[in-house]
Amino acid sequence: MTDVLWLGGPPGAGKSTVAERLARRYGLRRYHADTRTWAHRDRALAAGIPAAERFERLSPADRWAAPVDELYAMALHHERGPMVADDVRALPPAPLTIAEGTVITPRLVDALPGRAALWLLPTPGLLEERLSERELAPGPLALYRRLAEVVETEVRASGAPFLRIDGGTDTVRAVEDRWARHLAAGPHAAGREERRALLREANEAVVAQYDGFFARPWAPDGRDTAEADFSCACGDTACTDRVRRRIAAADPGEPSHEDAQAGWEAAAGGRCAETETGEGT
Repeated sequence: MTDVLWLGGPPGAGKSTVAERLARRYGLRRYHADTRTWAHRDRALAAGIPAAERFERLSPADRWAAPVDELYAMALHHERGPMVADDVRALPPAPLTIAEGTVITPRLVDALPGRAALWLLPTPGLLEERLSERELAPGPLALYRRLAEVVETEVRASGAPFLRIDGGTDTVRAVEDRWARHLAAGPHAAGREERRALLREANEAVVAQYDGFFARPWAPDGRDTAEADFSCACGDTACTDRVRRRIAAADPGEPSHEDAQAGWEAAAGGRCAETETGEGT
């Protein structure tokens, strides 16, 4: 069984940043549930889940025009929990894994307890600020607000541990303090090359997520120009850099701040399919 630290919270809570920083700092594996969105949807389709089937039948325009209750059902918030559990069970037992995502719920953690779990709950004002920064269309914005309501209700009703985020909190430090004993205990990556391999694994998951999106029959053309942010793969525990690359040209093991400093950039004119690919949820 993989050792895991669970990190949940609504969209915009800062989960991804916290998990990435701590995983890089301590040489841990990071499981980012958003990068499994399309793999999970394929499993839901194979299982005949009606909401998943309806999602695929609708065009993107019709889908996002649906009432928020229907958007929430099609998000498969709870259906994906057992899939996340299966993914995490299949991971190597070492190093320690930080698993993060909105679909990480108290119900999931009860079914597959790890070393610790924590949910990040932003104040209403901070949540609106973070969502505004994403410049979301009305449909995704309504869904993200609903997910935030559901997550907070579930966490408070279950008595699960949470950290209130108000914008003045150093969230990385706060989570690090909460998990200090577990982070120190590891197990950790054994040296720079193993840390680089973990970063490569995380970057490969990003590429797979975009490939899953562009493989949908309703997806627009654009894989050749789509861009994503990748983790710098230098393996330095103090590095926090992200490198933007075209998906089609990405080598998950190579992007680094050293490349960026040398003027290595993605081709101009690329675009990011954040909301539709499932990133950022």
